[in-house]
Amino acid sequence: MHPANIQKADAEKGYTLIELIVVIALIGILLSFTIPRFHGSLLSDNSNKTVRRIVLQVQHLRQNAVRSRKMHTLHISPDSRKMWVTNEGMSEEDAEAAADGGEEFPEDVDITDVEYPDNEKISYGEARIRFSPKGYSDKVMIHLENTDGERKSLLIEPFLPNIEIFDDYVEFEN
Repeated sequence: MHPANIQKADAEKGYTLIELIVVIALIGILLSFTIPRFHGSLLSDNSNKTVRRIVLQVQHLRQNAVRSRKMHTLHISPDSRKMWVTNEGMSEEDAEAAADGGEEFPEDVDITDVEYPDNEKISYGEARIRFSPKGYSDKVMIHLENTDGERKSLLIEPFLPNIEIFDDYVEFEN
């Protein structure tokens, strides 16, 4: 091969400076849109993480109650800012250990209260949500609020597998 043809072939293999600048600019534009959304929704929003944790815990308890054929209970303590799980097969020592080792809520998320259909609201002490071996649960509304004042309500229905999530403080109607 002739030396002039070798230089020409080598020159065609690379990218021009303008092509590289355009690609870098496009990547920068894409990142400018995605990073704030990623940071805002995944890294700083503990209320959404808390909602997901509660939803997953409820789904898990429904399945475990049916599978083990034992009553399971989700305990939520708004004032101590934690939740834990017990079942009817646990000893008193195991139930106390579960309460002591309960899962704590983030500091910037408060459980305002847990509301039952008869308008009983528990904002101090312990609320109990039972899950039957037959697949149903207590009907209850869990209210959360973060330090920014954003509120969420989670409706657990007795016979429905999914939890309904509201982006406000929603109460049971009389």
